[in-house]
Amino acid sequence: MEQDKRIAHWRLILGADSGAFDDVVLTEKQSIMDAALAAIYDSGEDGGGSGGNRTKQGGGSGKGRSMPNLAKWLTDIRTFFPQDVVSVIQADAIERKGLTKLLLEPETLKNVKPDISMIGTLMALKGQIPEKSKDTARELVKSVVDEIMKRMENDLRKAVTGALNKKAHSPISNFSSIDWKRTINRNLKNYDSNGQRLIPEKFYFFERTQRQKDWTVILDIDQSGSMCDSIIYSSVMGSIFASMPSLDTHVIAFDTEITDLTELCRNDPVDMLFGVQLGGGTDINKSVTYCQTLIENPPKTMFILISDLYEGGVRKGLLRRLSEMHEDGVKVITLLALSDRGKPDYDVSLASEISKLGIACFACTPDRLPELVEAAIKGLDLKKFETI
Repeated sequence: MEQDKRIAHWRLILGADSGAFDDVVLTEKQSIMDAALAAIYDSGEDGGGSGGNRTKQGGGSGKGRSMPNLAKWLTDIRTFFPQDVVSVIQADAIERKGLTKLLLEPETLKNVKPDISMIGTLMALKGQIPEKSKDTARELVKSVVDEIMKRMENDLRKAVTGALNKKAHSPISNFSSIDWKRTINRNLKNYDSNGQRLIPEKFYFFERTQRQKDWTVILDIDQSGSMCDSIIYSSVMGSIFASMPSLDTHVIAFDTEITDLTELCRNDPVDMLFGVQLGGGTDINKSVTYCQTLIENPPKTMFILISDLYEGGVRKGLLRRLSEMHEDGVKVITLLALSDRGKPDYDVSLASEISKLGIACFACTPDRLPELVEAAIKGLDLKKFETI
């Protein structure tokens, strides 16, 4: 039985067109899996597909077998394949079969497994989504955003509040907020009867009724198509920051133009994602110039540039402005990617020049983000994060 399972496994991997294991009898479940894979990877009468080898990647936009019932196909792959495999098959279906427009139908969207890749596709197609599908598309995006929020929020909040905790060992020395009654009562034991004076051992302060923003955080996000995963994670990060009273958060997206998404991100990260314009050129210098106008207290500002650094603007101007920020005391961080994927594609030369300015330049997974933010606020050396 174990041998039969292994043979059936290889038959599903290679496909019927490979000519291997032609005599293998598949179970009902395996037959459904085989049909679902064949619809994407096997060649049909038109000779498309990947030539029968389902392990072959990057096979182009083959036209394999027709798919008369996309909703059923989506249901089948979600039922019989692991979640990580479903994501790969869905992405291949869009690339190989040109199914993008079909994803705009509500009945299809309901059967799509929501994941980062699919959200990127919907973001790119947002202008083409028909009215009847908009609510379904939004729910799909929201489900992914909610999952990322669950993953990131607690640790990110703990990191920020821990780094900003000012109650360790001593209160803030603010004469106007001294609680005199409590200070006197608590220090009566220290009264000097000879000198007829009270020598306070400890002062007590009223809590500030209107808490000041401790830090300004500026997220400057490259919205070129290659940064799709980073945009999604960054929108969630911005939403978490914006909900924290101690942070004054700004979220900026750019290509060759600049869009301030702060209010959208503050209200709902899903709104922010639908406000992003994927694609277009890139003028990082122009966006950094705008972000400089948002800085009021450099030593209490963290500027996070999220970009693959393929600059289409003034390269020397960008380096000069980043250097100015860094020298003024701004905590400047360059994230080449905020993603779970492997090593990102980026402009190695520009990244190296930025790193030479003393500015940390690296990719980061969402799980390491809290550690990074806490280290930046505490003023620790970020070089240990570098990946270039």
